[in-house]
Amino acid sequence: MLDPREYKDWQIAAEAEKRLPSVETFREQLGLLPEEIIPFGKTPKLDFLKIMKRLKDRPDGKYIEVTAITPTPLGEGKSTTALGLIEGLGKRGVNVGGCLRQPSGGPTMNIKGTAAGGGNALLIPMTEFSLGLTGDINDITNAHNLAMVALTARMQHENNYNDEQLAERGLRRLDIDPKNIEMGWVMDFAAQALRNIVIGLGGPKDGFMMQSKFGITVSSELMAILSIATDLKDLRERIANIVVAYDRQGNPVTTRDLEVDGAMTAWMRNTINPTLCYTVEHQPCLVHAGPFANIAIGQSSIVGDRMALKLYDYNVTESGFAADIGFEKFWNVKCRLSGLKPNVSVLVCTIRALKMHGGGPQVFPGRPLPEEYTKENLDLLEKGLENLVHHIQTVKKSGINPVVCINAFATDTEAEINLIRRACESMGVRCARSEHWQYGGDGALELADAVIEAAEEPSDLKFLYPMDLPLRKRVEKIAKEVYGAAGVEWSPLAKEKAKRFESDPKYNEYATMMVKTHLSLSHDPQLKGVPKNWWLPIRDILVYGGAKFLCPMAGSISLMPGTSSDPAFRRIDVNTETGEVSGLF
Repeated sequence: MLDPREYKDWQIAAEAEKRLPSVETFREQLGLLPEEIIPFGKTPKLDFLKIMKRLKDRPDGKYIEVTAITPTPLGEGKSTTALGLIEGLGKRGVNVGGCLRQPSGGPTMNIKGTAAGGGNALLIPMTEFSLGLTGDINDITNAHNLAMVALTARMQHENNYNDEQLAERGLRRLDIDPKNIEMGWVMDFAAQALRNIVIGLGGPKDGFMMQSKFGITVSSELMAILSIATDLKDLRERIANIVVAYDRQGNPVTTRDLEVDGAMTAWMRNTINPTLCYTVEHQPCLVHAGPFANIAIGQSSIVGDRMALKLYDYNVTESGFAADIGFEKFWNVKCRLSGLKPNVSVLVCTIRALKMHGGGPQVFPGRPLPEEYTKENLDLLEKGLENLVHHIQTVKKSGINPVVCINAFATDTEAEINLIRRACESMGVRCARSEHWQYGGDGALELADAVIEAAEEPSDLKFLYPMDLPLRKRVEKIAKEVYGAAGVEWSPLAKEKAKRFESDPKYNEYATMMVKTHLSLSHDPQLKGVPKNWWLPIRDILVYGGAKFLCPMAGSISLMPGTSSDPAFRRIDVNTETGEVSGLF
C-alpha cells in the first residue's frame, strides 16, 4: 500500500492495477456465468437482463447509502468514504461491493477532477473510469443529439415544403414553434461559450436558423432516464415520451412524433448494462449512470443497485451532494420508483467543513489553509455542528438508520472528534471515525462495524409525502422539512405552470425533482450552516416527459457548467513509452 501523503491518486491506482486479479476471478467470485459477462477489457459490462432473470428469486443484500453535510470547498469525501467503507467491510470478511456513478468529462477536466475517490480509498482502473469507461456517456450524447438532428431537419423541411410535398415524403406537418424548443444539444465538457448559440446560418439548405443551446451530457434527460429505468423495455418507453419542443398551439412534440425514438434507443441499448470496476483493495464495484444531482437523480441507477443487491451481501451506493438534495431524491424518488428499502444511510462530515459552516474564513485555491482549519477550534466546530444535526434529522425522518462518519484528517484533535461524538450520541445516532484515505480498509474498520450493527436493526422507510399531494404542497413540504425554509415564493410563471400541472391527473405520477444550489441548505450558495427565516423562490418548472419529472427551479441553475482559469486538463498527460496517463485526481 502506497502512502497517499507521498504519492498521487493516479500512482496509487496504477500500483493497485498491477495486482488486479483477472476478470475470470471476479466472475467466479460473483457467481456469474460466462455468457453474463460482456467483454470490455478490464472493465466488462454485466448483462443485466440475463443476470436478473437468473437471480430474480435470490434475496437482496443489505442496502447502504452514503450522503453528506452541505458541501464546502474543503470537501467532505462521499465517494472516498463509500469506497473506504467497501474496503473496511471487505476486511471484516463480508461479501461486499458497491454501485457508483460514472464521472462526467466536464468536472474531470475542470476543477473537481474525477469521482474515483482518493488516497487508498480509490476506484480502479482509474484512467478508464475517468475517461469515458465503456462509452455510456458517449452513447447518451449521440442519442440526445440525434433527437436534435431530427428536430432541426424536420423544421427545415417544413419550412421549405408545403403539406403536399411533405406528404410525398411520408411526413405530416408538426408545426413546431421555433420559439418554444425544450431541448438543446449536449457535449460532456464544461463549455460556457456554448450556453447560448445561433444555428442554421447560411441558406435554405443549411438548416433552420434559430437560437439554440448546449448543456453538459450528464444533464440530459436521457441520463435521468437511464438512472431510473427498470429494464430495456422501460428505457424504450421513456425515451419515446421525451418532449423535444412544442407546436404553435402549445402541444408537446415528442421523440415519438419525430420518429427518432427507436434509433435513440438503438444508440443506448448497451447502456442498460452496468460496468464492473474495483476498489484498490480489489472488491467489485459496479458503475452505472452519472452525476448532476441538480436536475437528474445524481446517483447510481436503479438497475445497478438492483443487480448489486443480488450479487453482494452488502451493497454500498452514494447520493450526489448533501442530504438535502441527493439523499432527499434517493429517499422520495429513487426508493419509491425502485421499491428498494435501504438499511443504513452514512452521513459524511469533516471537522474542517463543519468549521466553515460555523463561520470559518474563506479558502482560496493555491493558498495555505487558514489556521482555523488546521488547529483545534472547538468554538467554530460547535457552531458548525448545527449543519450536521440538521442533516441527521432529515435522514431520521426517512426511517433509515443513520451512521455519522467523521472523515478524519491528521490535524483533527481528540477534543474535536469527541465533540462530534457527543452531539451524535445525544441524538441516539452511531458515530465512527474513519481514516480510509490514508489506510484504506484498515482505516475504516470502526465505520464498517458501525454500519454492520446499524444494518441489523430494523429500518422503516416512510416517504415525506404521498404521490397524490399537489405539486405546490410537495415543494412546500420539502422546503420546510428538509431545507428549513419558512415557506415558498412562486414567480408568476412558476405558479401558472404549477396550477396547470395540478389540474391534470397524469402529472400526479411525476416525481418532484427539486433544482437548487448544493452549496447551501437554502437557494443562496453564500448562506452556510443552517440559515434562518428565509423563503425558497421557485422561478420556473422544467418538465421531463420521458423521465416523468417535474423540476421546480429555485434560483439560477445552468445546465452547462463553465471551465475555470486553472482546469485539471493542464496537468494531464500521457507517457508515450508506456501509454500511462498521469495527472488525474
